[in-house]
Amino acid sequence: MQNADLHDLDLAGVKWELDNIPFTMRNIAAAATTTAPQTIAPGRSATQIVPPVSPIQTITPQIASAMAMRPTNIPEMLRMIAEFNHPLRGGCTNVVLPWIAPKPNGLLIITDIPGSDDDATGNLLSGPAGDLLDKMLSAIDMSRESVSLMPMLFWRTPGGRTPTREELDFARPFVNRIIEMIEPRIILTFGAIPAMEIGGIAIANTHGQIQTLDSGVKLMPVYHPNYMILKPNVKRDVWAALQTVQKLLKTDDK
Repeated sequence: MQNADLHDLDLAGVKWELDNIPFTMRNIAAAATTTAPQTIAPGRSATQIVPPVSPIQTITPQIASAMAMRPTNIPEMLRMIAEFNHPLRGGCTNVVLPWIAPKPNGLLIITDIPGSDDDATGNLLSGPAGDLLDKMLSAIDMSRESVSLMPMLFWRTPGGRTPTREELDFARPFVNRIIEMIEPRIILTFGAIPAMEIGGIAIANTHGQIQTLDSGVKLMPVYHPNYMILKPNVKRDVWAALQTVQKLLKTDDK
């Protein structure tokens, strides 16, 4: 097994010690299930094989789509997402659920994947990115209590890598269904992935430009808060986009 493979498995939560005996996926699985006592070489600690998050199961995107249509209200939907224990979840700590505002103002923010702080706390857009989000919302007279937040993927990928097409396809039916259920007037996307997945647009060419989806919902693509932390000079463009969103929501209220 190559070192790169070992690194990926280590990020996913699978750990073992290396010795002179070659490992295969078969004898790793056997080691995880055997009940025989271990013989431990002097000076070495016992190796612990971390079991999978859930038993291997066959869930297709079609099954995920059928599952997403079952809930008839938001609490049922959130409970189903929390129990969606597909092996693709890997070694993440938490399922990071969407936040659906109890008294929504019509704005839904969709981000890409949970960050490390989100995985640790179970709360979406926490840590420094969350602090910046709170400041952004406050600047346009809003708060987390009045807007809804949702990721494109409900768990953190190993090492925070870009999600695969397969991972996005499994989560997408739930994303689509939540959009249908809460009927936002404007969707504010954070980063390249939700801009492309929801709007079919490249953020580099459309940042701050209102788009209209086939459903009639307006979409505003902006940079992710993490990108704004790294590139403070883009905050001015994001501020202009936020002001546009604020004006559109006020106009719709009249």
